Amino acid sequence: MSGLSVAQGFTKSLAMTVLSEIGDKTFFAAAILAMRHPRRFVLSGCLAALIVMTILSAVVGWAAPNLISRKWTHHVTTFLFLGFGLWSLWDAVKGEGEAEELAEVEAKLDADWKANNKSIKEGSKADDDLKKQQRQVLTQLFSPIFLKAFSITFFGEWGDKSQLATIGLAADENPFGVVLGGILGQALCTVAAVLGGKSLATQISEKIVALSGGVLFIVFGIQSFLTTIES
Repeated sequence: MSGLSVAQGFTKSLAMTVLSEIGDKTFFAAAILAMRHPRRFVLSGCLAALIVMTILSAVVGWAAPNLISRKWTHHVTTFLFLGFGLWSLWDAVKGEGEAEELAEVEAKLDADWKANNKSIKEGSKADDDLKKQQRQVLTQLFSPIFLKAFSITFFGEWGDKSQLATIGLAADENPFGVVLGGILGQALCTVAAVLGGKSLATQISEKIVALSGGVLFIVFGIQSFLTTIES
């Protein structure tokens, strides 16, 4: 592991993260939340969730070679990169990703807000006072908007293609470089989403992003396939 390049892990992770996250569900979620809530809370909540997710994924990837043969983790990583590359190219050919992602996220957030408003209206005043007292300490430490942005982003990213790719990358590259590149990439995408992600996403071709991501994953996969790993 010590022989792995931090710079190479950083570069691969940065490129992979940026191309995976632009137009992703969490990207649109951050953009929509920022339109309705203070941007500083949305930005901090989304970033905190993505940083935690990146570190957890890198730790899992780093631990994998210690639990399983490094040769096997290398083969799995190669398969993941090639599979994700073909997946992204297929999304580009279909050309339906962006509209469906945006509509799905907006529908989920609207349903969530409506459910919250309904429960507040139906609750009695005594129940509301009790809930306020119970959450008083928590809301002094964390804004409800921060917690909402954190939870939506964290669970939206769990099991996502970018998370699995980060695990695979950390298993094959220097995990420290992967974490640094992933965090920087997540920060760039989240800031872009919060400052105007919805309009930005409409100006950037979904097909070009998917094609670029697919080609990048396949290049990583070919490079991984051609790299010899000692068992």
